[in-house]
Amino acid sequence: MLRTAFLAASLIVTSLLVQGPHGDPPLPALLADTGGGSQLITAVAPAPGSTTGRLTWWDRWAGRWYEAGSAPARFGANGLTEGGTRTQGTNTTPAGLYALPYAFGIAHAPAGTAYRYRRVTPDSWWCQDNGSESYNRWVEPLPADCAPGEAEHLTTYAKQYAHALVIAFNYEHPVRGRGAGIFLHVNGKGATAGCVSVPEDAMRAVLRWANPRRSPHIAIGTESGRLAVTRY
Repeated sequence: MLRTAFLAASLIVTSLLVQGPHGDPPLPALLADTGGGSQLITAVAPAPGSTTGRLTWWDRWAGRWYEAGSAPARFGANGLTEGGTRTQGTNTTPAGLYALPYAFGIAHAPAGTAYRYRRVTPDSWWCQDNGSESYNRWVEPLPADCAPGEAEHLTTYAKQYAHALVIAFNYEHPVRGRGAGIFLHVNGKGATAGCVSVPEDAMRAVLRWANPRRSPHIAIGTESGRLAVTRY
């Protein structure tokens, strides 16, 4: 009798993890694409103009998605916009589905981090100069064709870049003027310039969870409407 009750309770818990508390399917099951891997991060804002929302990281086991963790998230100071038509310098977070090429940080990688983790040095910059051959790339040292005023000196952001993941927005084949340096990183004082940010403990948890062999991606969007995360 006790064994039967235990099995029944286990099935209820499993159902809630798979379907959600109201019987709805988990969010990744509703997305048009999840990147083909068995890990996914969703960053969802209530509306395009929102600067806050929710980050959730998910695992796929035996064909079903399970929530592994969740935290409050911050977005660009001017909300979200369609990634494919974003304009650089607009302080908007690009909606879309993106790979996560590597992690980096000023601090040491959290214990258990499996991702390639690049330590920031005083020579570390992220080039955002549209005229540079290194546009939207980490550079060490800053190349002559990348103006210091058009690049981020990564050590300047000691809190935000304690730990981060590169979001592959406009990364594989960069389009000049679309934007550069979009990361998932630790919260600063408020909204971001276009990145997604979370509390430091959540960022450390994500790095311990993420497994590059499981091809994690991040889907960024809104709860509904033209930027709905389910479109990506």
